[in-house]
Amino acid sequence: MIPFAPVPPKSARVVVAMSGGVDSSVAAALLREQGYEVIGLMMRLWSEAPQPGFSASDNRCCTPDAMGLARCIAAQFDIPFYVIDTREVFRQKIVEFFIQGYTHGVTPNPCMECNRHIRWDFLLKKALELGATHLATGHYARIRLVDGKYQLWRGMDAAKDQSYVLSVMGQTQLQHALFPVGEFTKPQVRELARKFELPTSERKDSQDLCFLADGNYRRFLHQHAPESVTPGKIVDTSGKVRGTHNGLAEYTIGQRKGIRVAAEIPLYVIDKSAENNTLIVGAQNELERSELRAERVNWVSGETPPAPFRAWVQIRYKAQPVPASIVPTGTSGFTALLDAPLSGITSGQAAVVYDEQNCIAGGIITP
Repeated sequence: MIPFAPVPPKSARVVVAMSGGVDSSVAAALLREQGYEVIGLMMRLWSEAPQPGFSASDNRCCTPDAMGLARCIAAQFDIPFYVIDTREVFRQKIVEFFIQGYTHGVTPNPCMECNRHIRWDFLLKKALELGATHLATGHYARIRLVDGKYQLWRGMDAAKDQSYVLSVMGQTQLQHALFPVGEFTKPQVRELARKFELPTSERKDSQDLCFLADGNYRRFLHQHAPESVTPGKIVDTSGKVRGTHNGLAEYTIGQRKGIRVAAEIPLYVIDKSAENNTLIVGAQNELERSELRAERVNWVSGETPPAPFRAWVQIRYKAQPVPASIVPTGTSGFTALLDAPLSGITSGQAAVVYDEQNCIAGGIITP
Protein backbone atom coordinates (compact mmCIF):
# COMPACT_ATOMS: atom_id res chain seq x y z
CA MET A 1 0.00 0.00 0.00
CA ILE A 2 1.33 3.46 -0.93
CA PRO A 3 1.87 5.40 2.32
CA PHE A 4 0.02 8.65 2.94
CA ALA A 5 2.11 11.79 3.23
CA PRO A 6 2.96 12.61 6.88
CA VAL A 7 0.27 14.71 8.53
CA PRO A 8 1.28 17.73 10.61
CA PRO A 9 1.24 17.36 14.40
CA LYS A 10 -2.02 18.36 16.06
CA SER A 11 -0.31 21.43 17.50
CA ALA A 12 0.42 22.72 13.98
CA ARG A 13 -1.03 25.88 12.49
CA VAL A 14 -2.79 25.33 9.15
CA VAL A 15 -4.05 28.02 6.79
CA VAL A 16 -7.15 27.12 4.79
CA ALA A 17 -7.83 28.88 1.50
CA MET A 18 -11.52 29.64 1.92
CA SER A 19 -13.82 30.56 -0.96
CA GLY A 20 -17.30 30.33 0.53
CA GLY A 21 -17.81 27.05 -1.32
CA VAL A 22 -18.67 23.65 0.08
CA ASP A 23 -15.27 22.03 -0.55
CA SER A 24 -13.10 24.59 1.27
CA SER A 25 -15.71 24.87 4.02
CA VAL A 26 -15.62 21.13 4.69
CA ALA A 27 -11.80 21.21 4.53
CA ALA A 28 -11.77 23.86 7.28
CA ALA A 29 -14.33 21.98 9.38
CA LEU A 30 -12.42 18.68 9.12
CA LEU A 31 -9.13 20.28 10.15
CA ARG A 32 -10.77 22.08 13.08
CA GLU A 33 -12.44 18.84 14.17
CA GLN A 34 -9.05 17.11 14.09
CA GLY A 35 -7.66 19.68 16.52
CA TYR A 36 -5.49 21.89 14.32
CA GLU A 37 -5.05 25.61 14.85
CA VAL A 38 -6.78 26.83 11.71
CA ILE A 39 -6.64 30.24 10.05
CA GLY A 40 -8.94 31.09 7.15
CA LEU A 41 -7.62 33.20 4.27
CA MET A 42 -9.71 34.44 1.37
CA MET A 43 -8.24 36.21 -1.63
CA ARG A 44 -9.78 39.29 -3.17
CA LEU A 45 -9.17 38.78 -6.88
CA TRP A 46 -9.22 41.18 -9.82
CA SER A 47 -12.34 41.55 -11.92
CA GLU A 48 -13.29 43.88 -14.73
CA ALA A 49 -15.69 46.81 -14.41
CA PRO A 50 -19.44 46.13 -14.55
CA GLN A 51 -20.85 45.47 -18.01
CA PRO A 52 -24.27 46.43 -19.43
CA GLY A 53 -26.82 44.06 -17.98
CA PHE A 54 -24.33 42.71 -15.41
CA SER A 55 -23.98 45.14 -12.51
CA ALA A 56 -21.63 42.96 -10.44
CA SER A 57 -17.99 44.03 -10.52
CA ASP A 58 -16.69 41.37 -8.13
CA ASN A 59 -14.67 38.36 -9.17
CA ARG A 60 -17.03 35.38 -9.08
CA CYS A 61 -14.65 33.53 -6.75
CA CYS A 62 -14.93 36.25 -4.10
CA THR A 63 -18.33 37.90 -4.32
CA PRO A 64 -19.74 39.61 -1.20
CA ASP A 65 -22.05 36.59 -0.81
CA ALA A 66 -19.11 34.14 -0.95
CA MET A 67 -17.11 36.29 1.45
CA GLY A 68 -20.04 36.43 3.85
CA LEU A 69 -20.40 32.65 3.81
CA ALA A 70 -16.68 32.16 4.45
CA ARG A 71 -16.81 34.58 7.40
CA CYS A 72 -19.88 32.81 8.75
CA ILE A 73 -18.18 29.39 8.61
CA ALA A 74 -15.00 30.76 10.19
CA ALA A 75 -17.06 32.19 13.04
CA GLN A 76 -18.98 28.91 13.40
CA PHE A 77 -15.71 27.05 14.06
CA ASP A 78 -13.96 29.89 15.90
CA ILE A 79 -11.41 30.30 13.10
CA PRO A 80 -9.61 33.63 12.58
CA PHE A 81 -10.48 34.89 9.10
CA TYR A 82 -8.64 37.37 6.89
CA VAL A 83 -9.11 38.71 3.38
CA ILE A 84 -5.92 39.48 1.47
CA ASP A 85 -5.77 41.79 -1.53
CA THR A 86 -4.51 39.72 -4.45
CA ARG A 87 -5.97 41.86 -7.21
CA GLU A 88 -2.78 43.27 -8.70
CA VAL A 89 -0.77 40.04 -8.78
CA PHE A 90 -3.83 38.23 -10.18
CA ARG A 91 -4.18 40.83 -12.93
CA GLN A 92 -0.49 40.59 -13.83
CA LYS A 93 -0.10 36.83 -13.67
CA ILE A 94 -3.51 35.53 -14.78
CA VAL A 95 -5.47 38.16 -16.69
CA GLU A 96 -2.47 39.32 -18.75
CA PHE A 97 -1.52 35.68 -19.40
CA PHE A 98 -5.06 35.05 -20.65
CA ILE A 99 -4.97 38.08 -22.97
CA GLN A 100 -1.48 37.33 -24.30
CA GLY A 101 -2.41 33.71 -25.00
CA TYR A 102 -5.30 34.64 -27.26
CA THR A 103 -3.25 37.45 -28.84
CA HIS A 104 -0.67 34.84 -29.88
CA GLY A 105 -3.25 32.44 -31.27
CA VAL A 106 -3.31 29.83 -28.49
CA THR A 107 -6.04 28.78 -26.07
CA PRO A 108 -4.68 29.54 -22.58
CA ASN A 109 -5.56 27.73 -19.37
CA PRO A 110 -5.87 30.44 -16.67
CA CYS A 111 -6.84 27.94 -13.94
CA MET A 112 -3.50 26.19 -14.37
CA GLU A 113 -1.65 29.50 -14.06
CA CYS A 114 -3.72 30.49 -11.05
CA ASN A 115 -2.52 27.38 -9.23
CA ARG A 116 1.05 27.97 -10.40
CA HIS A 117 1.33 31.64 -9.42
CA ILE A 118 -1.51 32.51 -7.04
CA ARG A 119 -2.46 29.58 -4.79
CA TRP A 120 0.81 27.66 -4.64
CA ASP A 121 3.17 30.62 -4.74
CA PHE A 122 1.61 33.88 -3.54
CA LEU A 123 -0.90 32.35 -1.10
CA LEU A 124 1.47 29.64 0.15
CA LYS A 125 4.06 32.31 1.00
CA LYS A 126 1.39 34.25 2.91
CA ALA A 127 0.49 31.10 4.86
CA LEU A 128 4.11 30.43 5.79
CA GLU A 129 4.56 34.08 6.83
CA LEU A 130 1.69 33.54 9.29
CA GLY A 131 3.65 30.71 10.89
CA ALA A 132 1.62 27.92 9.31
CA THR A 133 3.25 24.63 8.38
CA HIS A 134 0.65 23.83 5.71
CA LEU A 135 -1.79 25.43 3.28
CA ALA A 136 -5.02 23.45 2.85
CA THR A 137 -7.42 23.82 -0.06
CA GLY A 138 -10.66 22.19 -1.14
CA HIS A 139 -9.10 20.48 -4.16
CA TYR A 140 -9.97 16.90 -5.05
CA ALA A 141 -6.49 15.40 -5.06
CA ARG A 142 -4.33 13.28 -2.77
CA ILE A 143 -0.70 13.35 -1.61
CA ARG A 144 1.47 10.30 -1.04
CA LEU A 145 5.11 9.90 0.06
CA VAL A 146 7.19 7.26 -1.71
CA ASP A 147 10.93 6.76 -1.21
CA GLY A 148 11.29 10.24 0.22
CA LYS A 149 9.45 11.93 -2.68
CA TYR A 150 5.99 13.49 -2.53
CA GLN A 151 3.54 12.30 -5.16
CA LEU A 152 0.41 14.03 -6.43
CA TRP A 153 -2.42 11.54 -6.87
CA ARG A 154 -5.84 11.83 -8.44
CA GLY A 155 -8.71 12.54 -6.06
CA MET A 156 -10.85 9.67 -4.83
CA ASP A 157 -13.79 11.02 -6.86
CA ALA A 158 -12.78 10.48 -10.51
CA ALA A 159 -15.53 12.83 -11.70
CA LYS A 160 -14.17 15.71 -9.57
CA ASP A 161 -10.43 14.94 -9.72
CA GLN A 162 -8.38 18.17 -9.94
CA SER A 163 -4.86 16.80 -10.19
CA TYR A 164 -4.80 18.03 -13.82
CA VAL A 165 -4.78 21.70 -12.75
CA LEU A 166 -2.48 20.95 -9.80
CA SER A 167 0.22 19.40 -12.02
CA VAL A 168 2.18 22.66 -11.61
CA MET A 169 3.06 21.64 -8.03
CA GLY A 170 6.50 20.39 -7.08
CA GLN A 171 8.14 19.00 -3.96
CA THR A 172 8.28 22.35 -2.14
CA GLN A 173 4.56 22.94 -2.59
CA LEU A 174 3.46 19.37 -1.86
CA GLN A 175 5.34 19.16 1.43
CA HIS A 176 3.31 22.15 2.65
CA ALA A 177 -0.02 21.13 1.08
CA LEU A 178 -3.12 19.47 2.51
CA PHE A 179 -6.16 18.33 0.51
CA PRO A 180 -8.65 17.25 3.22
CA VAL A 181 -11.52 16.46 0.83
CA GLY A 182 -9.37 14.54 -1.66
CA GLU A 183 -10.08 11.24 0.09
CA PHE A 184 -13.86 11.73 -0.34
CA THR A 185 -16.36 11.79 -3.19
CA LYS A 186 -18.40 14.92 -3.83
CA PRO A 187 -21.61 13.37 -2.42
CA GLN A 188 -19.67 12.43 0.72
CA VAL A 189 -18.38 16.00 1.02
CA ARG A 190 -21.91 17.39 0.78
CA GLU A 191 -23.02 14.89 3.42
CA LEU A 192 -20.17 16.06 5.67
CA ALA A 193 -21.29 19.65 5.09
CA ARG A 194 -24.77 18.72 6.26
CA LYS A 195 -23.31 16.93 9.29
CA PHE A 196 -21.31 20.06 10.19
CA GLU A 197 -24.46 22.15 9.51
CA LEU A 198 -22.63 24.32 7.01
CA PRO A 199 -24.66 26.89 5.05
CA THR A 200 -22.66 25.91 1.95
CA SER A 201 -23.84 22.28 1.85
CA GLU A 202 -25.96 22.75 -1.30
CA ARG A 203 -23.99 25.60 -2.88
CA LYS A 204 -23.16 25.10 -6.56
CA ASP A 205 -19.56 24.69 -7.70
CA SER A 206 -17.73 27.76 -8.99
CA GLN A 207 -17.12 28.20 -12.71
CA ASP A 208 -13.99 28.95 -14.75
CA LEU A 209 -12.96 32.43 -15.94
CA CYS A 210 -14.00 33.99 -12.67
CA PHE A 211 -12.75 37.47 -13.63
CA LEU A 212 -15.23 38.02 -16.48
CA ALA A 213 -18.19 40.19 -15.51
CA ASP A 214 -20.61 38.25 -17.71
CA GLY A 215 -18.70 35.04 -18.50
CA ASN A 216 -18.29 36.08 -22.15
CA TYR A 217 -14.60 35.77 -23.04
CA ARG A 218 -15.15 36.91 -26.65
CA ARG A 219 -16.69 40.18 -25.47
CA PHE A 220 -13.84 40.57 -22.95
CA LEU A 221 -11.20 40.17 -25.67
CA HIS A 222 -12.97 42.65 -27.96
CA GLN A 223 -12.62 45.20 -25.17
CA HIS A 224 -9.23 44.35 -23.72
CA ALA A 225 -7.33 42.80 -26.64
CA PRO A 226 -8.91 43.97 -29.92
CA GLU A 227 -5.82 42.78 -31.82
CA SER A 228 -6.82 39.18 -31.01
CA VAL A 229 -10.16 39.56 -32.83
CA THR A 230 -8.96 41.11 -36.08
CA PRO A 231 -10.66 39.52 -39.14
CA GLY A 232 -8.48 37.48 -41.48
CA LYS A 233 -8.43 34.67 -44.03
CA ILE A 234 -9.79 31.17 -43.63
CA VAL A 235 -7.72 28.66 -45.63
CA ASP A 236 -7.89 24.90 -45.93
CA THR A 237 -4.92 22.61 -45.40
CA SER A 238 -3.97 22.86 -49.08
CA GLY A 239 -3.70 26.64 -48.78
CA LYS A 240 -6.90 27.46 -50.66
CA VAL A 241 -8.72 30.55 -49.34
CA ARG A 242 -12.18 29.53 -48.14
CA GLY A 243 -13.52 32.68 -46.50
CA THR A 244 -12.97 35.25 -43.75
CA HIS A 245 -12.87 34.73 -40.00
CA ASN A 246 -13.94 37.19 -37.30
CA GLY A 247 -10.71 36.98 -35.26
CA LEU A 248 -8.70 33.93 -34.21
CA ALA A 249 -9.87 34.19 -30.60
CA GLU A 250 -13.41 33.42 -31.77
CA TYR A 251 -12.46 29.82 -32.68
CA THR A 252 -11.19 26.70 -30.97
CA ILE A 253 -9.43 23.63 -32.35
CA GLY A 254 -11.99 21.04 -33.43
CA GLN A 255 -14.80 23.57 -33.80
CA ARG A 256 -17.29 22.87 -36.59
CA LYS A 257 -20.24 25.19 -36.06
CA GLY A 258 -19.88 28.89 -36.70
CA ILE A 259 -17.12 28.71 -39.33
CA ARG A 260 -19.64 29.72 -42.03
CA VAL A 261 -17.74 28.32 -45.02
CA ALA A 262 -19.49 26.53 -47.85
CA ALA A 263 -17.83 23.17 -48.68
CA GLU A 264 -18.58 19.71 -50.02
CA ILE A 265 -17.76 18.16 -46.63
CA PRO A 266 -18.01 19.45 -43.03
CA LEU A 267 -14.99 21.57 -42.16
CA TYR A 268 -13.37 21.82 -38.75
CA VAL A 269 -10.84 24.21 -37.23
CA ILE A 270 -7.52 22.41 -37.61
CA ASP A 271 -5.08 25.11 -36.55
CA LYS A 272 -4.55 28.86 -36.08
CA SER A 273 -1.63 30.94 -37.36
CA ALA A 274 -1.25 34.09 -35.29
CA GLU A 275 1.71 35.17 -37.43
CA ASN A 276 -0.48 35.36 -40.55
CA ASN A 277 -3.80 35.88 -38.73
CA THR A 278 -5.07 32.83 -40.59
CA LEU A 279 -7.62 30.22 -39.56
CA ILE A 280 -6.86 26.77 -40.99
CA VAL A 281 -9.73 24.37 -41.63
CA GLY A 282 -9.99 20.84 -42.93
CA ALA A 283 -11.76 17.51 -42.79
CA GLN A 284 -12.39 15.78 -39.48
CA ASN A 285 -9.64 13.22 -40.00
CA GLU A 286 -7.12 16.07 -40.39
CA LEU A 287 -7.69 16.94 -36.73
CA GLU A 288 -5.95 13.75 -35.65
CA ARG A 289 -2.36 13.85 -34.44
CA SER A 290 -0.12 11.07 -33.21
CA GLU A 291 2.36 13.32 -31.47
CA LEU A 292 2.35 16.38 -29.24
CA ARG A 293 5.04 18.56 -27.73
CA ALA A 294 4.91 20.29 -24.36
CA GLU A 295 7.05 23.03 -22.85
CA ARG A 296 7.19 24.73 -19.43
CA VAL A 297 7.02 21.20 -18.07
CA ASN A 298 6.89 20.69 -14.32
CA TRP A 299 8.20 17.28 -13.21
CA VAL A 300 6.42 16.76 -9.89
CA SER A 301 9.37 14.79 -8.47
CA GLY A 302 11.72 17.65 -9.29
CA GLU A 303 13.80 15.32 -11.47
CA THR A 304 13.67 14.93 -15.25
CA PRO A 305 13.42 11.24 -16.21
CA PRO A 306 16.69 10.10 -17.81
CA ALA A 307 15.03 8.09 -20.60
CA PRO A 308 11.72 7.69 -22.46
CA PHE A 309 8.98 5.89 -20.54
CA ARG A 310 5.42 4.65 -20.93
CA ALA A 311 2.57 6.60 -19.34
CA TRP A 312 -0.90 8.09 -19.85
CA VAL A 313 -1.46 11.60 -21.22
CA GLN A 314 -4.49 13.81 -20.58
CA ILE A 315 -4.93 16.87 -22.85
CA ARG A 316 -7.97 18.53 -21.23
CA TYR A 317 -9.36 18.76 -17.71
CA LYS A 318 -12.23 16.38 -18.50
CA ALA A 319 -10.55 14.38 -21.29
CA GLN A 320 -9.87 10.66 -21.02
CA PRO A 321 -6.16 9.87 -20.62
CA VAL A 322 -4.55 7.99 -23.52
CA PRO A 323 -1.47 5.72 -23.56
CA ALA A 324 1.75 7.14 -24.96
CA SER A 325 5.53 7.01 -24.92
CA ILE A 326 6.95 10.09 -23.20
CA VAL A 327 10.29 11.39 -24.45
CA PRO A 328 11.83 14.08 -22.18
CA THR A 329 13.43 16.97 -24.11
CA GLY A 330 15.86 18.98 -22.06
CA THR A 331 14.83 19.74 -18.48
CA SER A 332 11.50 21.44 -19.21
CA GLY A 333 9.93 19.71 -22.19
CA PHE A 334 8.64 16.41 -23.48
CA THR A 335 7.26 14.84 -26.62
CA ALA A 336 4.34 12.42 -26.29
CA LEU A 337 4.14 9.72 -28.98
CA LEU A 338 0.53 8.60 -28.82
CA ASP A 339 -0.45 4.96 -29.32
CA ALA A 340 -3.36 6.08 -31.51
CA PRO A 341 -4.15 9.37 -33.28
CA LEU A 342 -6.01 11.87 -31.10
CA SER A 343 -8.25 14.83 -31.97
CA GLY A 344 -8.49 18.10 -30.08
CA ILE A 345 -4.81 18.64 -29.24
CA THR A 346 -4.77 22.39 -28.61
CA SER A 347 -1.81 24.72 -28.22
CA GLY A 348 -1.92 26.53 -24.88
CA GLN A 349 -3.77 23.77 -23.04
CA ALA A 350 -1.98 21.44 -20.64
CA ALA A 351 -0.71 17.94 -21.36
CA VAL A 352 -0.56 16.10 -18.04
CA VAL A 353 1.27 12.79 -17.63
CA TYR A 354 0.11 10.02 -15.29
CA ASP A 355 1.31 6.66 -14.09
CA GLU A 356 -2.13 5.29 -13.21
CA GLN A 357 -3.22 7.49 -10.24
CA ASN A 358 0.11 9.27 -9.85
CA CYS A 359 0.54 12.62 -11.65
CA ILE A 360 4.11 12.68 -12.99
CA ALA A 361 4.25 15.97 -14.88
CA GLY A 362 2.33 18.74 -16.57
CA GLY A 363 3.34 21.00 -19.44
CA ILE A 364 1.86 23.42 -21.97
CA ILE A 365 1.10 22.08 -25.46
CA THR A 366 3.02 23.92 -28.18
CA PRO A 367 2.24 24.22 -31.92
